[in-house]
Formats: sequence, C-alpha cells, structure tokens
Amino acid sequence: MKIKSQRDFWSGLLFLVVGVAFAWGSLANYSFGTSARPGPGYFPFGLGVLLALLGGVVLFKALTIESEDGQPIGAVAWKPLLVVVGAIVLFGFALPRLGLAVTLPLLIIVSSFASDEFRWRDALLSSVILTAGSWAIFVWGLSLVIPVWPTFLGG
Repeated sequence: MKIKSQRDFWSGLLFLVVGVAFAWGSLANYSFGTSARPGPGYFPFGLGVLLALLGGVVLFKALTIESEDGQPIGAVAWKPLLVVVGAIVLFGFALPRLGLAVTLPLLIIVSSFASDEFRWRDALLSSVILTAGSWAIFVWGLSLVIPVWPTFLGG
C-alpha cells in the first residue's frame, strides 16, 4: 500500500496512538462509572476514542486520496516548539507564586516570541483581553481557587 500523503499519514498515526493510549490509560487508572453517574475515567476515555477515530479517518485519507508530491514532511520548527513549551513550563512554575494577573500575560508575551510576526502591541492587547477573560471565567464565573495576585502582595 502506498502512502499518498506523508503529513496526513504521520499525523493520523500520531492521533491514533495518542487516542488509544489515553483511552486505555483512563480505563487502567480510573473508575469508569456509568452513563448516569460517570466516573473520573469516563470523559478521558471518550476523548481518547474520539481522537483515535479522528486519527483513523486522517490515516485512511492519507492512504487513499492522492495529494500533490505526496505532501512531504518539512523540517521541524525547533525555535517555536521550544519557546511555546518553555512558556508553558514557566506558566506552571510561576502561577502559584505570581498569580494569574502576572503569569498569564507573561505566558502570552513569551509564547508570542515564537512567531516571526511578533508585535508588542498585539501581544499586550492579547494579554489584557485573555487575562480579563480568564479571570471572568475561572475565578469569578466558576469560583475556582486560582491565585490572582502575587503571593508577596498578600493575594
């Protein structure tokens, strides 16, 4: 069987493997429950199955539908990958200490450096809007216990 789209083949295979791993892990580590009273493994299992199905569809497409030049996989964009992963790690370490009001703009600005089209105005505007929206949804709306202000300010 000939692979007709390398990009779709590898992304479909990745989705399929990750979906099966999540579905299997949710059954192995958490109680499933029932439809009337779902347990902690119910939602991850459903998402894993959906991701695996999506991967199967993309994989099938890669093996059946002809594409131009087989859509070869390009080089890995290491700089954006490392900047975004670093920003997420920084967010995880900084949130309990600096609070949402400082950490979320920091995450947005640092991850914006991954783009070749970085502009301070866009990063700052996104920071303000997303921080206000996150506070409104998670702290005010859902009443989640997330530190909003840095701990040294008494928050």
